[in-house]
Amino acid sequence: MPTIAVTGANGFIGRNLVVRLGEANHQIIEIARDLDFAAMVEKLSGAEFVVHLAGVNRPETEAEFETGNVGMSEKLARALHQLEQPLPLVFSSSIHADLDNPYGRSKRAAEAVLVEYGKVAGAPVHIWRLPNVFGKWCRPNYNSVVATFCNNIAKGLPIKVTDPGAALHLVYIDDVVDALLALIANGGAQPVSVEPAYQTTLGELVTEIETLRDSRQTLVTGAVGTGFRRALHATYLSYLEPVNFSYPLVTHTDPRGTFAEMLRTPDAGQFSFFTAHPGITRGGHYHHSKTEKFLVVQGKARFGFRHVLTDETFTLDTDASLPQVVETVPGWSHDITNIGDDTMVVMLWANEVFDRNKPDTITARVLP
Repeated sequence: MPTIAVTGANGFIGRNLVVRLGEANHQIIEIARDLDFAAMVEKLSGAEFVVHLAGVNRPETEAEFETGNVGMSEKLARALHQLEQPLPLVFSSSIHADLDNPYGRSKRAAEAVLVEYGKVAGAPVHIWRLPNVFGKWCRPNYNSVVATFCNNIAKGLPIKVTDPGAALHLVYIDDVVDALLALIANGGAQPVSVEPAYQTTLGELVTEIETLRDSRQTLVTGAVGTGFRRALHATYLSYLEPVNFSYPLVTHTDPRGTFAEMLRTPDAGQFSFFTAHPGITRGGHYHHSKTEKFLVVQGKARFGFRHVLTDETFTLDTDASLPQVVETVPGWSHDITNIGDDTMVVMLWANEVFDRNKPDTITARVLP
């Protein structure tokens, strides 16, 4: 694996990249901003690729834009010119480089320095003008409004939204790192873009994050398995304090055992679990459309079924030591009996969220 020199390794993108490089068994050379020139040249001499992430975007004085963005890039370029072999390089610039303000001008100037190095040295140089990057380990009130809102909402702190309709252009940190790894893999020979890019507004962002926060009370978790919601879900959770890694469920207990819902979805049903003491039978109903999947995770169970029209019956015994899913079928009444000596624990998925006004659950005998 090639050895990678990284500037800004302690920054938001840098921390994520360094972890991923380590997972892929790359050797990593961290190039600190305050490293003296000779030491920088020596460190770079052992590298095969340079990822330049160091920069300043929230300085105390405007002069720091010049030293932090342009100055660091000039120093890096001078050091690279001292090497016998040119090194491919990627620079994380910003879409703000198009703007005529101190930050934008400093980013454009840094880009120009690095492009010139590439021309003179004959090295591949890739300039990435990134939009707002969000994800875990991003510093609130500094790097990203997403980080600030996720952090504050997760911790119960106030947020301020001056313009809910303000547009946001975002890329997710894992996608940025994936693109960097792909560029490293091809040695900088072929351009790589960061995809996908997401478009939203401040108001929509707040609504999405508050929905994630409220899911612990509503139990409703939306489509967080792909795309923007997946990325935002992961980002929001990363700002939880360890004391808040868990949350209680509402349980319903009677002489038969305990029942609790764990998770609901808007359009893919709900998950729950229940227990039953030895000899206890639960269920005794049928559904017209609703279906369920049962998994006994502790104990032994006997499922009983009866067709509501033909009275055909069927029984099925299951044991947690040999896991299998038992599915209910519309038009068949069903129940489940604990036939073991210990408490039975059963996981349950229903294909729809329970609606008290239309429960589709009709009490009916099962076995004679």
